[in-house]
Amino acid sequence: MTNASTEKNSKAGNILPLIVIPVCFVLGILLYKFVFGDASHFKGGDNANDPLPGDYFGVIYKGGFIVPILMGILFIVLVFTVERLITVGRASGNGPVDKFVRNVNFALSKGDVSGALALCDKQKGSVANVVRAGVVKYKDMMQDTSLEKDQKLISIQKEIEEATTLELPMLEQNLPIIATIASVATLVGLIGTVLGMIRAFAGMAHSGAPDASALATGISEALINTALGITTSTIAIIAYSYFTTRIDGMTYRIDEAGYSMQQQFASQHS
Repeated sequence: MTNASTEKNSKAGNILPLIVIPVCFVLGILLYKFVFGDASHFKGGDNANDPLPGDYFGVIYKGGFIVPILMGILFIVLVFTVERLITVGRASGNGPVDKFVRNVNFALSKGDVSGALALCDKQKGSVANVVRAGVVKYKDMMQDTSLEKDQKLISIQKEIEEATTLELPMLEQNLPIIATIASVATLVGLIGTVLGMIRAFAGMAHSGAPDASALATGISEALINTALGITTSTIAIIAYSYFTTRIDGMTYRIDEAGYSMQQQFASQHS
């Protein structure tokens, strides 16, 4: 049942990017055109004119066509950050993982395999699923008389490793998207910056005399794209680092539980 649930979640995770990414870009375009580009933010009620003094929506709109792309990328990061927060939170289960692992080890040290299974069912989540698979194999090896002690320990270890292999992909799903955006967002912002500076220098050379309006628009475009690109990249880097740290912590605790389980079996069974 656990394997079926994991497979179902994995399929849902594979489909999610196909839906989220286009929707985020469409949302970015709509927000750019109908909110930031609304005529009320500009002089004379025309978005072709300069923004009203102090109206940041109009200023952002003047950032150019790269802005909706960056906004779409920002929305993608935010959506997958929230999605990973929910997934990783569920993977940890209903209580502190450290306490859960200690309780399972204590139950096994007393020979209470049923109690250890009950703790896994109560905890839930990816860590509990892996530990439960190990406890079930632990119970099977207690009743198996055909294998040597070393073979039983290897069997328990192999079961935990296989269960971990099933659970980890679900935890790491969509993290490559966040990692890619951490680098790409800055580059896209840089493209907008370069285009803005080109526009600024073109304004300076206009008709042999500097065009103050074109110069200001070009510099504004450059700075807005830089700010959006850096902001998006920063959020992505922080999110990726946080999630990889959480997943590494869960993996370590799974390894710790597996090692303790083998030690308990080795000390209590021949």
